[in-house]
Amino acid sequence: MSGWDEGAVYYSDQAQFPRGGAGAGDPETTATRHSALRKFKEFIRGFESDKNVFPYRESLVHNPTYLRVDMEDLHAFDADLPAKLRSSPADYLPLFETAAAEVLVSLKSKVAGETGELEEPMTGEVQILLTSKEDSVSMRSLGAQFISKLVKIAGITIAASRTKAKATYVTLLCKNCKNVKIVPCRPGLGGAIVPRSCDHIPQPGEEPCPIDPWIVVPDKSKYVDQQTLKLQENPEDVPTGELPRNMLLSVDRHLVQTIVPGTRLTIMGIYSIYQAANSSTSHKGAVAVRQPYIRVVGIEEANEANSRGPAAFTSEDMEEFKKFASEADAYKRICSKIAPSIYGHDDVKKAVACLLFGGSRKNLPDGVKLRGDINVLLLGDPSTAKSQFLKFVEKTAPVAVYTSGKGSSAAGLTASVIRDNSTREFYLEGGAMVLADGGVVCIDEFDKMRAEDRVAIHEAMEQQTISIAKAGITTVLNSRTSVLAAANPPSGRYDDLKTAQDNIDLQTTILSRFDLIFIVKDIRMYSQDKIIASHIIKVHASADATSGDTRTSKEENWLKRYIQYCRTECHPRLSDSASTMLQNNYVKIRQDMRQQANETGEAAAIPITVRQLEAIVRLSEALAKMRLSHVATEENVLEAIRLFNVSTMDAARSGINEHMNLTAEMANEIKASETQIKRRMGIGSHISERRLIDDMTRMGMNESIVRRALLIMHQRDEVEYKRERRIIVRKS
Repeated sequence: MSGWDEGAVYYSDQAQFPRGGAGAGDPETTATRHSALRKFKEFIRGFESDKNVFPYRESLVHNPTYLRVDMEDLHAFDADLPAKLRSSPADYLPLFETAAAEVLVSLKSKVAGETGELEEPMTGEVQILLTSKEDSVSMRSLGAQFISKLVKIAGITIAASRTKAKATYVTLLCKNCKNVKIVPCRPGLGGAIVPRSCDHIPQPGEEPCPIDPWIVVPDKSKYVDQQTLKLQENPEDVPTGELPRNMLLSVDRHLVQTIVPGTRLTIMGIYSIYQAANSSTSHKGAVAVRQPYIRVVGIEEANEANSRGPAAFTSEDMEEFKKFASEADAYKRICSKIAPSIYGHDDVKKAVACLLFGGSRKNLPDGVKLRGDINVLLLGDPSTAKSQFLKFVEKTAPVAVYTSGKGSSAAGLTASVIRDNSTREFYLEGGAMVLADGGVVCIDEFDKMRAEDRVAIHEAMEQQTISIAKAGITTVLNSRTSVLAAANPPSGRYDDLKTAQDNIDLQTTILSRFDLIFIVKDIRMYSQDKIIASHIIKVHASADATSGDTRTSKEENWLKRYIQYCRTECHPRLSDSASTMLQNNYVKIRQDMRQQANETGEAAAIPITVRQLEAIVRLSEALAKMRLSHVATEENVLEAIRLFNVSTMDAARSGINEHMNLTAEMANEIKASETQIKRRMGIGSHISERRLIDDMTRMGMNESIVRRALLIMHQRDEVEYKRERRIIVRKS
């Protein structure tokens, strides 16, 4: 055994490649990887969707930088490959990309080089983007068992960082011996592993290289674009009483800057971990704790009309929708499906239906955009199912956000500027109006909002953009939303003894932006109360009948899909006859309002402007859209004008005027009671309203006449109310 350990070099690769890793020393792994590479190449070259149609080969030639691969196609080609991709995507995706690049080289024809000889064409890398039809998993269920596996989740992006350059290969230079080494960088948010020592063997008399001799040469390294996004789970997936979770995403190469905050996404990605930069502060002493993030390998963007992936309507669906739209009573049936648990309020339901379908957006040649969304305001007594309407719309509209007036600030509705903790730079986070782009914003308690917050939605309601100039960020965000708002009059109830001006305590500027304003009154009528009571009791009694439950949810879903289909497929325009008719009607309404203003001496509480004309146009288009018709007819215009008359015009005329149709004797009685009140109260004196009315009734006057006289005096500013209208003070 002498000389057994002399001179030979022993080598063990255990440390470098742990067991089961893709080590070069493991022939089985090499073989499987090689066969996988071959299979991937075969798949790209030879997968046929139809006879002699090779989709992946075609798309590679047309678009040599990236390739969208459907997991279902891969499964149809070879059932083994998707399983491998799912279980260890970090190993097999680079193989897939190599395969795509090699196939691309073989598909391109040779080009003449500098010397004139034919050479292989130079091609860049090909990025593989995966898509799949499987259901997405919940963000909450992602745990340790998913690490470095392929996952699919859905959510809303709430923030996007700016683009950074990420090194793929880092070039290192030894300080001492100028030796150059190229180290690959881990993809995603991982860094490069830099060796501690230089592998240069010093010659005799040469100084050995010290520990950590490497310096990075940034100019010679290779980079790709990278961006981080924050994905928050969809509001409808958040369990009750929980805060929405969010997840860090890292996107690179072609996916960079394709996503703006507020978009709904479904992403495929590799669930990975990284060492957080500031983890030392949050986990003191926790060495092995890592933060999770997802490295995105495929994005499906939910399109504008639909929040759930691409709007895939089967041909049966389309047939059913078209058949439904062609029926004579389609409009009536749609209105009956809107908030079926609410009795009555037919016109409000019709308006809500118009709001859900929306008019058509128009882009004029000079770059001006006209909105197609309809805004509705419900104003009225408590317990008239206003909030119920809002909740229904939130469930039915394809994209909807529900907020309440008191709990919303201007920044929360539009957009806020936030400072990033790690990079200390400012970025924008979209608020409710931006998140509901292409849908509906429901604002409850609209009158309780602070005035300065209400101004923030002016621009969003008419121009449909939100302009921001704060903290060095100047930008314009889109908010193509309809607004459905509910408000109470200032005194809580709608008071018929007051003028419309006093009842609707909102500024003219915001009122003119609402297309329809409904005054919802709680009228006390024996027959109606009886019907409503029986309806409500029936609703409560049959609430737990589970058999009908599936049908209602299916109907809701059907309505949602129908709305979605109409919004994507149909963009109606007015016909010529309808246009002339609308023109004449508008001029007539303006004349009536002018006449009324001249008679009463004060302008109407709700102005009738060109915006209202546009409102009627939008309503007509929405009514045409419900029938999937591409032309809005006179019939649609008539219905739109009727809706406008029962809502906005009715609201403009509501309340009492000074010149009500008084009979002569009533006018005399009111005059007489005015003189009595003036006798009873000297100028500057004050008295409680109750006592004054009691005194007057003792003198034999009718209480309602006294109240009316007081109201008229209040309008003329002769008396004023103090202490919540309990005390009356005479001014002149």
